Amino acid sequence: MADVLEASGWAPGRMVDTARWRTRFAALGFDMHAAALAFLKEFGGLTVNVSGPGISCARTPFELDPELAWGDEDRFTEWGEAIGRRLYPLGELDHGRFFLGIDEVGVIYLVEGWIADFGPMPRAMENLALGVAPRAIEYGYEPAGRPS
Repeated sequence: MADVLEASGWAPGRMVDTARWRTRFAALGFDMHAAALAFLKEFGGLTVNVSGPGISCARTPFELDPELAWGDEDRFTEWGEAIGRRLYPLGELDHGRFFLGIDEVGVIYLVEGWIADFGPMPRAMENLALGVAPRAIEYGYEPAGRPS
């Protein structure tokens, strides 16, 4: 997995300035929790171009830029409330087909009209890079205005 990330510009010890994202989303009431801060400091700004067969689903590209979720913050708020977590936007998966978010304990989620998790870090990055399908979360709740 490290080779996939390195090909995308990541290196051990990588440090990214998160101030722009923190400021922009704070205006909407999103406080960047410690897990989001740590993740974005290391992986923020990466575009990971993977494709082809994976372990349990196709490998799909993902881009780690929270601003890609701008305008869809309500999804993160509503799904976070539904599962009892504070979700912070991370970017998008499959060229914008899905959003990615992280909770306060470091679990990465697929966020759409449904929600699923890729597991906790660092396994979540492995799952994304290697094509491991996220686990759909059964919640018995559908946010207003979202198709079933």
